[in-house]
Amino acid sequence: MPAAREVAAARVPVQASTMTLTEAPKSANGRPVVRLLVTDTDLIQREVAEFKPMDLERVVKLFEDPFSKTLIERHVKALKKVVKHYNNGILLKNLPQIMKLLNIAAAKIEDHKDFIEPVCELVKVFGLPFLKEKMSDEVTYAQTVAEALSQLGCLMRVPSSQVRIQICNSVANFYNPQSTRLPMDGLQPTSATYKFQMAEVGGLAETLVLSLAIVENSLQEKMALLKVLQLLSSTAENCTLMARAKAASRICSRLNDSDPTRQLLFRSSEILWNLLENGPKEEVITQLSNIECIYALKDSFVRLLTNGSKHSDRQLRNDLLVIATLIAENNRPPMIESGFAKQLILFATFSEVKSHNPLVRNLKLLHNHEDFEMKKLLFNMLVVLSKDLSTVQLLCDGKVVLALFNYVKGNEKPGAHDWPAARYEDLQLHAIATLCSVAPLLVEDYMTCQGNTRILLFLEWCCSQDAFFGQGNCFHGTGGRDNKHAQMRYSLRLLRSMVSVGDETVNQDLCDQGAISQLLETLKKVMAGAEASNDAVLLEIQCDLLFILSSVCDTDVHRKELFGSEGVDVALQLLKMDPTKFSSGLGHNKLIFCTLDCVWSCIIGCFSSEDYFLEKEGMFIILDLLALNLKSMNNLVLGILVEFCDNPKTLPHIKAWQGKNNQTAPKLLVQLWKQEEEELGVRRDNDGCIVDARKPLAGQLQEEQEVVPMPAGSFSIAIIEVAENIRAKVYSIFSKLGFENLPGLSALDYVTLSIIIRYLDFKIGEVWGEIRAEIKAENLRPVTSDQEALDVIESAAENISKLVAAHQTEMIENHQQMELLEEQQKYAEIKVNHKQREIVMKSWDKFLARTSNYEALKKAKRLQEKSIESSRPKVRAPNGTVYPTQIPNLNTTVPCGPVVTVQSTPSELTGGPLADTDLALKRVPIRGGALQKVKSVKMLN
Repeated sequence: MPAAREVAAARVPVQASTMTLTEAPKSANGRPVVRLLVTDTDLIQREVAEFKPMDLERVVKLFEDPFSKTLIERHVKALKKVVKHYNNGILLKNLPQIMKLLNIAAAKIEDHKDFIEPVCELVKVFGLPFLKEKMSDEVTYAQTVAEALSQLGCLMRVPSSQVRIQICNSVANFYNPQSTRLPMDGLQPTSATYKFQMAEVGGLAETLVLSLAIVENSLQEKMALLKVLQLLSSTAENCTLMARAKAASRICSRLNDSDPTRQLLFRSSEILWNLLENGPKEEVITQLSNIECIYALKDSFVRLLTNGSKHSDRQLRNDLLVIATLIAENNRPPMIESGFAKQLILFATFSEVKSHNPLVRNLKLLHNHEDFEMKKLLFNMLVVLSKDLSTVQLLCDGKVVLALFNYVKGNEKPGAHDWPAARYEDLQLHAIATLCSVAPLLVEDYMTCQGNTRILLFLEWCCSQDAFFGQGNCFHGTGGRDNKHAQMRYSLRLLRSMVSVGDETVNQDLCDQGAISQLLETLKKVMAGAEASNDAVLLEIQCDLLFILSSVCDTDVHRKELFGSEGVDVALQLLKMDPTKFSSGLGHNKLIFCTLDCVWSCIIGCFSSEDYFLEKEGMFIILDLLALNLKSMNNLVLGILVEFCDNPKTLPHIKAWQGKNNQTAPKLLVQLWKQEEEELGVRRDNDGCIVDARKPLAGQLQEEQEVVPMPAGSFSIAIIEVAENIRAKVYSIFSKLGFENLPGLSALDYVTLSIIIRYLDFKIGEVWGEIRAEIKAENLRPVTSDQEALDVIESAAENISKLVAAHQTEMIENHQQMELLEEQQKYAEIKVNHKQREIVMKSWDKFLARTSNYEALKKAKRLQEKSIESSRPKVRAPNGTVYPTQIPNLNTTVPCGPVVTVQSTPSELTGGPLADTDLALKRVPIRGGALQKVKSVKMLN
């Protein structure tokens, strides 16, 4: 090779690092002479490119031969030769023999240290991409490669620090692949992702996690292994394998090991983060909930908080706090038992409430981003801890409510708190949001801190017109840009949380502070602002205000009187909301529900408010909402109607109401009943009559459910069904209105009404049927007298159903007969009216013939005929001819001729009293008790 270099250099100087063609002087015949230049690199590539196969089986046989086991030098030399031969990458088909040699050599290291260097060199080659001869080799040798990489991880058991570190470095190169040193002729490196994909298949990550116990006493080895695990934990598959080997608990429990480099804590926390993000989160958190891990987290966090001064220390401290929060969300008892929860409460409140604890005596938060984030994380930890009642005493001892109320005050001086205005606003909203979870658990502390007074003053500031404008940049500040809506929103959330507790002391204190009038004034202002823009935040504020008023006034008449006419006017204004907004998605549907709840809680029960509500036509608005027939709203609206019916002034309003197409309230109620039964799957025929006399009210779901014996205090299916649908409320309203002389009902409506009348009887029979079925299911046998009583009850209930069914059949038959008579009457009227028209026309002709001004009177005749024709209602006969129904009385006097008088149609020709639908129905009155006339009806058993 040196000779080749000298020859090339003697011919021509090397001008480039690649092979080139240069043009020499022309020869005598004029042809140019082309000289080929070959550089040093070309010679090296040409030499290395010739990859000759190696007889690995012979080397393996040498290592396995029992007679050569003492030939250590020869073994080392052979191993070095193999390393030199494959120093550019291992061929995939030779990988099994290479791993066999590696395992044999690694086993000899404990007795012969000479194997350490060649073993390390051979392991180092594993960091390079494997070589393949064909494109299909990656798939063909996939299982072989996976097993080889798994065995590579098992070599961590070799008692050599150099080998272990080299294994970690080689595996780390999987994720930072290097190209082969020199490409081989006919060979190609495997793809960049091939190795770590095969590592996942072979379970290399799980093997390396199990190796953590081996390297615990060597910091250098442990750091190299953690570096590899940090890379491996970037994929979900490896995280699953690591979790299977309990990587989280193994790593977290050793967070506080001695580490002068400060790298151990950083890499460990990064691995834990990756396991929580990419791995099975619940399983990882379960592993971290170990008390040993909690102690390690606590010590690491406290050390970083009290002694950490670098930017990286503060970031790591926050990362550990997030991990602790995730543990507390899923398993709080270890946090409490370890004392970590108590320390976190102390750190969350020490800047607002002075403490003599040595941990915070010299601690001061800097107003940088990391400390700002830690403060919010500590507030969030308070919310998480408050979900466990065992932490209530810790929160009370830590004076959490007092510390958080430090933020419930107006931002009159943004720079007074040392925090920038935007960050202080974020902390303020976060603190109030935290109070929403904590304060209901600590009612005594809340009252001691005069919580109601502070909130009402803060709410008054939110409604004031001062110069403060919110930034609206934070999560809790949504919708609060250039206004105070975010502050108002969270203060009302806090007040809503407190009144939801139902503590009478809190509610009474609110009323004593004048909260009802203040909340109504606030609601008016918010409504005025919401009319200009459909803001979801303003809608939520209105809902919270209505909810608070409803909770405070629900059980106290005096508070309802304070709500008074002013509150009624506000409620009516909200009830008049455009129904098209209910499906806007902004929250109008919640607002209308809160308004209806406010009507129920703040108006009903106070006679003066009820009367004022009725005077302002509030009942008509309620019925208009019911006429919208919104499935989600019908139950609530009907409940309000039932409550209002206790006021005798309500019934005339209900009877006087008319909806679209002159629909009456009884008609609407019957339609809702029919609709409900259709949705329940109650069995009725085409006319709405009862089909099954044994189950006149049962729906399809109720029939399919089997009767199961239940405790005495539990509700049966028949009782639960009363609250789940609207039929009981419709029956209650009809009970107040009465069942006779109801306007706007057709004959078929009366058929349905006959079922509504007997609803209570049917329900009682249904309950007794369930009792009978439960006795049978429990294999009990009643005594003779009880059995006879059950039989009588069952028979009576079935007889009532049959009587109602017979009555329904009679009404339908009467209705059909009435329609037939009406049809005959119409045809008779058409025939008589046609004859009357001929008589009138002949009289006109005779009269006109005797007049001198024949043409003028003829014209007048045509005009009168046209007037008569246009004033008559028309009917169509079966043959398609259109006839007038009747001719009005004619008593017309013409000044230039005789008087012609025509009588109207006699009453005996226009039908009897059956021509009137209401009169026909009056002949079949509907009333409670046994029916007077019963016809046989075929029933379905």
